[in-house]
Amino acid sequence: MPSYDAIFMLGPQGSGKGTQAKVLAEKLSFFMWDTGKVLRENRHAMTVSGRTVGEIIDQGQLLTDPELLGVVAPLIAAIPLDKGVVFDGIPRRLGQAEFLLNFLKEKGRSKFATIILEVPEEESIARLLLRAQKEGRADDTREAIEYRLAQYRTETVPMLDFLKKEGDFVAIDGTPAIREVAAAIAKALHLD
Repeated sequence: MPSYDAIFMLGPQGSGKGTQAKVLAEKLSFFMWDTGKVLRENRHAMTVSGRTVGEIIDQGQLLTDPELLGVVAPLIAAIPLDKGVVFDGIPRRLGQAEFLLNFLKEKGRSKFATIILEVPEEESIARLLLRAQKEGRADDTREAIEYRLAQYRTETVPMLDFLKKEGDFVAIDGTPAIREVAAAIAKALHLD
């Protein structure tokens, strides 16, 4: 069984990456890093632009790299060094990836894996609109979802080449049931 220091769970919004990150973290007894949850819990934190995290999220936008890293860097530094980490929702752009991997390497973490969950855009939109109805999420309007998916295509997808050079990289079909996707991830990472 491979021994990873950090696993990055990526995919478009609505791909199920949060759910799969949680399942994987539990399976491996890893620390679960949920960027969305961290940002929602720090809604009132001021960013370098003078806006609050909450204002940016409610507009359906992503924080800039300096804004995001200013909020999360101290929290990432507090992760126990003797425990692996599954990251959900970060990195999303090349600058974040470079910062995060350099930071982790400085802390002695060097064995990485990236999992990319692939789902068609219409499936992502349908899942997020359903979540908005169930959870009353203000950031899940159709317009905001489409904006975030466009950002994913233009900013996250180009970053994947960088991560491919930094460790194991697997693409997984994110459309089946949760259990099937989790099994495919475990198999791809040789965890069973």
